[in-house]
This record gives sequence, C-alpha cells and structure tokens, in this order.
Amino acid sequence: MDRLSTLARRFFERLEPVHAVTYFAPESREALDALGYKGFWMGYFAARSAPFGVVPPEVVTAAFYNFAAHRVAKALPAAWDVAPPADALRVRQEAAVTTLRRYGVGDGDDLQTAADLAAKAAAAAPLDGRPLFAANAALPWPEEPLAKLWHATTLLREQRGDGHVAVLIAEGITGRECNVLHAAAGRVPREMIMRSRDYDDEQWRSYQDRLTQRGLLDGDDLTDAGRELKQRIEDSTDRLALGVLDALDDDEVEALFRALTPITRKVVAGGDVPAATPMGLTRDDLDDDSAHL
Repeated sequence: MDRLSTLARRFFERLEPVHAVTYFAPESREALDALGYKGFWMGYFAARSAPFGVVPPEVVTAAFYNFAAHRVAKALPAAWDVAPPADALRVRQEAAVTTLRRYGVGDGDDLQTAADLAAKAAAAAPLDGRPLFAANAALPWPEEPLAKLWHATTLLREQRGDGHVAVLIAEGITGRECNVLHAAAGRVPREMIMRSRDYDDEQWRSYQDRLTQRGLLDGDDLTDAGRELKQRIEDSTDRLALGVLDALDDDEVEALFRALTPITRKVVAGGDVPAATPMGLTRDDLDDDSAHL
C-alpha cells in the first residue's frame, strides 16, 4: 500500500496514551502495590515484563533497552517472589480498564469499532525480531471491548518499540546513549529522563562525551550530523511501524482514526498521562479525527 510513514507517527500519538495509563494512572500503582510489589519500579518492571514469564533480568534489560541494568536487577527476579507474572498480567489489565472507564471511555464512543480494528491491525502485525511484541501477542485476547482496545494498543506500542530498538542498534546508538540523544533533540526534558532512567551527572556527561566524539553533540545540543541522525532514526521507526496498518484497507484505517482519536482525547483530558513522557509524545494533532488517506 502506498501510504506515508507519517501515518504511523499519527497512529502512535493516538494509541500510546491509551496504553500509557498503565504507567501513570493511580489505579495501576494501587493494584501493583496491592500485590505486594515494593515501589513504582518493581511494579513497572514486573508488569511490563510479565508477558515473558520468569526470565533473567538481563533479558529484560536487553528488551527494554534504555534502562540501567542495576535498576532492572533491583526489581527482578525479586518481584516474582512477591507475586507471579500471571497476577501482574491480570491486575495491569484490570487497572487499565478501570482507569479508562473513569475517564468515561465508552460513553458515546465508537469503542467496539476502535477495539476491533486495532485488534485486527495488531493480530496481523509483523512478528520478526520483536520480542516484547511477540511475548504480548502470545497472551489470550480479552473479549470485553475496553480490555480488547487496551490490549491491542499494548501490542501495537511494543511492536513499534521493538522496531525502534532495531533502528538504534543499526545506527550504533546504545540504550543509554539514546536517552541523551532524545533529550538533546528536545523530545524530552533532560531532568526527567535522567531521573526516570537513572543517570547521575557524571554518567550523563560520559554518554554526552561519547556522542560528542562521534560528532553528534556540541555541548548539550545536537550538531547538524546529530539532527540528521535523530531524524533518520525517527523516520526509520515510522517506516517500520507503518506495516501494522497493512491488514486494514483505507476505509478501515479511516474508521479506526475516527473511533480512536476521541478516545485518546478523553485519556489526555483525564490528566494522568503527563504532557512530557519518555516517549516524547505530542498532542498537537489530536483535534483532527481523520487519517487523511
């Protein structure tokens, strides 16, 4: 199909907030705390890695890509002595559905259309070389429309994320370097990414120095070569992610955008997902329901 890769970016801006309530909504934190997980990060790593089952922390570090290995090792495998992966999977979905209902999703929305078409796209999305997507794709599909939509957005965002990691590897950007590059591009605040991805000032400077030696940074700013590389990474990620929509014809893509975009606006209005996240989302386009095919 002859579609522009910018469609994949616009689709991501709509699906990611629906999934992201898992990380930011109080219902999710309360549900994971109730299982006995200690602190936000144990709950985060347990819930997001639960589709893998019990695996060594090195596997999770590799798949998640941009976290410090010691941060992952603090949470795993200790989390599985508290509550098993099956429990984490159950409560992460239940909490997400509860949150979306609190926002009023489903009231006047074309929820069934959004759920069915997002699920159709996710079920047919390319699996090759995408471990997080594959692990989530192996889980059973929920039947209830809101749970089905949340599960579909989870699959789609992990599919895109796995592709993004592949692009970074191909460009020779490590998981720890990519956070510095992302901040220098103005996609996320430096202070937020340092805090959420566990850098001290010395560590941050060391990765800046490595990027500077490659001609990608000048101080805190990207060089022309750095801007070109960053844009190439984003464009390549979009091209790889565009394939998730191949299972839908143009009318179905348009119907998905028109059904999903108002739901995303409700999620954003709910206020739990912050404007600045490590994903570098924008909200400039959410007043437009059309896919523009």
